[in-house]
Amino acid sequence: MNFRNLFYALMIAFSLVIVSCKTSAIKEKTVIPQSKKEIVAIIDKVNTHWQDTHPELGNSFWNIAAYHTGNMEAYKITKNKKYLDYSMSWAEKNQWMGAKSQDKSEWKYNYGETDKHVLFGDWQICFQTYIDLYNFTGKKDAHKIARAREVMEYEMSTAANDYWWWVDGLYMVMPVMTKLYKVTGNELYLEKLQEYLTHANSIMYDDEAKLYFRDAKYVYPKHKSANGKKDFWARGDGWIFAGYAKIIQDLPKNAKHRNEYINRFKDMAKSLAAAQQKEGYWTRSILDPEHAPGPETSGTAFFTYGYLWGINNGILDKKTYLPVVEKSWNYLTNVALQADGAVGYVQPIGEKAIPGQVVDKKSTADFGVGAFLLAASEMYRFVK
Repeated sequence: MNFRNLFYALMIAFSLVIVSCKTSAIKEKTVIPQSKKEIVAIIDKVNTHWQDTHPELGNSFWNIAAYHTGNMEAYKITKNKKYLDYSMSWAEKNQWMGAKSQDKSEWKYNYGETDKHVLFGDWQICFQTYIDLYNFTGKKDAHKIARAREVMEYEMSTAANDYWWWVDGLYMVMPVMTKLYKVTGNELYLEKLQEYLTHANSIMYDDEAKLYFRDAKYVYPKHKSANGKKDFWARGDGWIFAGYAKIIQDLPKNAKHRNEYINRFKDMAKSLAAAQQKEGYWTRSILDPEHAPGPETSGTAFFTYGYLWGINNGILDKKTYLPVVEKSWNYLTNVALQADGAVGYVQPIGEKAIPGQVVDKKSTADFGVGAFLLAASEMYRFVK
């Protein structure tokens, strides 16, 4: 073999080694965790960082309460008493209440952050955690769910059916209804769940795309994305996708509308999978990535939780949707999760995808951490 042929042979061999190494590295980076211990380490890293940097417990409004829904799932699988104590202290600080007005004649359910907005769902999500704490501590302390029952039973006694007029509210309150049904056995919780959800679907659900607009203001064609497309907000659809997972798991197998909710959940799963970016995340405007490009964690984490729950419970096909989870989990743990345990790339509080809004590794929020903990807890259940 002459020198030139030897040189070419060596170059080809070297190139094959490089390609092999790159392929191996990609596979190693994207595999699903191999042990539950690995998942617990991730949960502890994230949750310890959050709790240590947030010693002030805050009020019972939606954003803080959404974190606690994730903290409860983390406690369920780790039995880490520190997590339980953190939520217990928060509940006690807030007197096991949402908005605190005692005068039912002034109770409202339009948007509001005052104590009069007792019937507004953003003040009701806290009841999810109060019910969990009631169940965890032996169901001895009825005061833990007394306010939840008072508020929801009053709400169900009214003639109104338009309590859930924005998609976030479906995550905030639907699980409250099914959790209280499990505690009380009162079928009215399931009947009103269906009634309120039917109204919400009539104003926000797009039967063609199988996704939800954030609220009636954003329905196409009245509102369009930057490129004239339907504008489905990732965190908004994340709320409802996770919300369906939460209520289906609490419903009895023979519940009247269970299959209807499962079918809606499966339709959403199919639509969302088609919109996932190759890097594993979903952009803030799901069907128009150019509207607000770049990663976003809260929606992605809620979707990951929903997919994993669906796979774990035989509702979503593992072969079809595990590749979706592999990509989104890779994003969550290798991009969103920072070295110190912070969860980045969380879009700030808002109601839509905003062109030009900066969302980077320093962008974090309580509800985003809660969504991450939901996803990680369900990954724990997936890993054998």
